Amino acid sequence: MAIDIMHGIQDGVAVVTGGGSGIGRQSSLRFAEAGAKVVVADIDEDGGHETIEMIESDGGEATFVRTDVTDSDDVAAMVQTALDEYGGLDFAHNNAGIADEGAHLADYDEAEWDRMIDVNLKGVWRCLKAEIPEMIERGGGAVVNTSSAAGVSANGSAHYAASKHGVIGLTRRAMVDYAEDGIRFNAVCPGVIDTPMVQQAGEDNAEELDRITAGIPAGRLGDPREVTSSSP
Repeated sequence: MAIDIMHGIQDGVAVVTGGGSGIGRQSSLRFAEAGAKVVVADIDEDGGHETIEMIESDGGEATFVRTDVTDSDDVAAMVQTALDEYGGLDFAHNNAGIADEGAHLADYDEAEWDRMIDVNLKGVWRCLKAEIPEMIERGGGAVVNTSSAAGVSANGSAHYAASKHGVIGLTRRAMVDYAEDGIRFNAVCPGVIDTPMVQQAGEDNAEELDRITAGIPAGRLGDPREVTSSSP
């Protein structure tokens, strides 16, 4: 029997970063399906509004806010939107991230390294910093941070793997710091998922994507819905 991981979300308020496509879109749809009001945050305005339309067409309630997770003011505005529109914050999926083609770690310049860490790791920290006080105010909450299979292995580029390992460490530390405040923290570590980011990488380097796909036991890329499904 499947365990419904969305149990208890009815009438809650959720924020999802990177909600304009891929895993973030599916997460937003699942939150809405479970009865939550959703703040869809993304730097991609068109994609974000498409997600809102999908939620509303199914009878859900959602608001889009353009959010760059490298900008603390944007992140603060995202959380403030949840407060202003829906009165609080109960759940968060800190999912926004970037990737690029792999290279040996000594071959990156400092700007490339800083950009990856700023989005994938520090971006999650910025979101947690803004979200946690509001969840404490509500008496608790639940947070999921998107790491990666590269966060528990040597897969991916050096700076990508470092950023995703960091997300797991950050998640573990948050569990310790805020357990007494009733906030649960988890990290999800997807493999290679069929998202616009991966599709773009395939267009840039189809041979590399074919090589990666061939190494997946299922012989295919993962579906974003598999990451957010309530079925085991």
